[in-house]
Amino acid sequence: MKSMTCNQLGGACEQVFSGETFDDLAAQSQQHGKEMYGANDGPHMAAMGTMMELMKSGQMDSWMAARKAEFETL
Repeated sequence: MKSMTCNQLGGACEQVFSGETFDDLAAQSQQHGKEMYGANDGPHMAAMGTMMELMKSGQMDSWMAARKAEFETL
């Protein structure tokens, strides 16, 4: 079992997500993001804006690959 924080996964807080695979953590992070979006949490909204810019610029795949590599080293 490996763990990463919301912040390590592009978010805005230190909530910890744990799982056997990177996809497990990504799913938990997405759910957390939806909850924070619903709460209109300012720091998380800003982090989501940053993620949207990564998508628009075409850099999301390389960013995601770097997060997966970080997960693998844990």
